[in-house]
Amino acid sequence: MRSWPATSERCYKSADDLADLYAVDAVHEFPFLFPGMPERYQGREEARAGYRAAWDASPAQPQEIREVVVHDNTDPEVIVVEQVVSGTMTTTGRPFSFPGLLVIRVRNSRIVHVRDYMDGLGVAHAMDRLAALAASLSGRS
Repeated sequence: MRSWPATSERCYKSADDLADLYAVDAVHEFPFLFPGMPERYQGREEARAGYRAAWDASPAQPQEIREVVVHDNTDPEVIVVEQVVSGTMTTTGRPFSFPGLLVIRVRNSRIVHVRDYMDGLGVAHAMDRLAALAASLSGRS
């Protein structure tokens, strides 16, 4: 296991920069319930469009990625990363901090598969959307 200190570099949201890391036929999955996100993006261009739409609509302004831990494993194509993304909500000025875990498979220098485990309830809480989320889930089985 390797860990890095908190980054002092400012984070930014660029769907194009992110999507350019993906293989054309990459899959990006969100296995946990994450309101407003699909279960998966199929392909580089769907990931680009999906992240662009989600990030443009989000009041979350990331400022730091900290507590980054990369876990050792035996598969040379797989990277397992824990991180905490921190920043400010532009609508309220309140700070946020979201933990996440990424399982990333890289082949030929491109991301081919991602399983993205994010704290969807934490995001809904920071965005003052817990009540709406609970109401939307009340009829769900």
